[in-house]
Amino acid sequence: MAFIPFAGCDNFVNVDVPDSQLTGDLVFEDRTTANAAMADIYSKLRDSGMLTGLTTGTAVSLGMYGDELVYYGSSDDNSSFLFNNTLQANTAGVAQLWNESYHIIYCANAVIAGCQNSKALSQDDKKQLTGEALFVRALVHFYLTNLYGAVPYVISTDYQLNTAVERMPVAMVYDFAIADLNQAITMLSENYSSADRVKPNRSVALALLSRVYLYDGDWAEASNAASAVLNNTDYVWENDIDKIFLKDCTATIWQFAPKQEGNNTDEASVFVFESGPPPYVGLSAELVQSFDNNDLRKTHWIATVTDGTDTWYHAYKYKQNGNTGTSMEYSIVFRLAEQYLIRAEARARQGELIGAKEDLNKLRHTAGLADTDAVTSEEIVAAVLQERRFELFTEYGHRFFDLKRNGMLDTVLPTVKPGWNGTDALWPIPETELLANPKLTQNPGY
Repeated sequence: MAFIPFAGCDNFVNVDVPDSQLTGDLVFEDRTTANAAMADIYSKLRDSGMLTGLTTGTAVSLGMYGDELVYYGSSDDNSSFLFNNTLQANTAGVAQLWNESYHIIYCANAVIAGCQNSKALSQDDKKQLTGEALFVRALVHFYLTNLYGAVPYVISTDYQLNTAVERMPVAMVYDFAIADLNQAITMLSENYSSADRVKPNRSVALALLSRVYLYDGDWAEASNAASAVLNNTDYVWENDIDKIFLKDCTATIWQFAPKQEGNNTDEASVFVFESGPPPYVGLSAELVQSFDNNDLRKTHWIATVTDGTDTWYHAYKYKQNGNTGTSMEYSIVFRLAEQYLIRAEARARQGELIGAKEDLNKLRHTAGLADTDAVTSEEIVAAVLQERRFELFTEYGHRFFDLKRNGMLDTVLPTVKPGWNGTDALWPIPETELLANPKLTQNPGY
């Protein structure tokens, strides 16, 4: 994806733009460069932001921080602090995700402002680009608040304002995100701009909205938003478990294309190994053993590696670890399975038990399992959370966030992570940010 630098996309705090860079005004007077500016934001999300499949992204970092992944790398690597729950305010990885996230938010705000001020872009282009930027702004703030707790919701490119922002409660962050997503839904096209589903459309924003409502405890709205996605005939449930993570899967809602044609996912490059011990991370044996032996996700999405004495496991959702000439797998960010799980949980919490079980059983049947035997609302919710663990493992921190939003971190993690403390539920605010902005405060325990 082309990089088109533009005014303000340098740093969350400092906005000194070299004379050699294109100005924001120039970028948004041309449809090609305006689209390239938005494409650059997606490349940042894929390559270095919260959603990268590399070691710094939430798929890996929260897998280690929770109970999905075991770390086998060097003891002085930043990742060891994640695995051992010894993060500090000056840990490099803590600041890296914070800074990269606000950098992306800043760039999204620059797109919004650039479209608003442009006199050359068509109204349709302005709406689509603004909708995409609003979606990204909500997406990144969602991850920030689930990692760091109360965070600033930044909607400006004014560096003087941004250097003095204050933290706001999680509920307020959700309110801002919901407002951004509802606005994005009115602006985004109903259709994808290309068959590979790499640019967000209206349903992508709805998919995130359903998740935000779920985390916010608004069960009715979570169910409604998920239904809006599930009722879209562009999406077709995939019953073949071996096709779900292929780039042309009909159940994919939004995904990242690799950097170059022929490449595949960064996730596979991190997770897949052929001999032990693992070079970086392996799946927790406890996770693997918690699957039913008849669960196709265990036999198709998990690989076993042994040297005859020891046994290790790795995630095998993405199987292509290398160049295949033609790309076969893209990194899937949103897919139908999550929407069914969101609606199942939301329905169960509202007492809509028959519909909840139908949604839950759809996933179970694809996994080769019988209908759930859960009966009561509480049993169905517990069954949904268990199903989320098996369906969404190593996908962008779902497991850690599920434990957190259900108040289960201090019950589950101390049994598998001896270094776990209750205050570890939140990451520390980076020390550099506290020094730069006196209005920011630190989380307890750091």
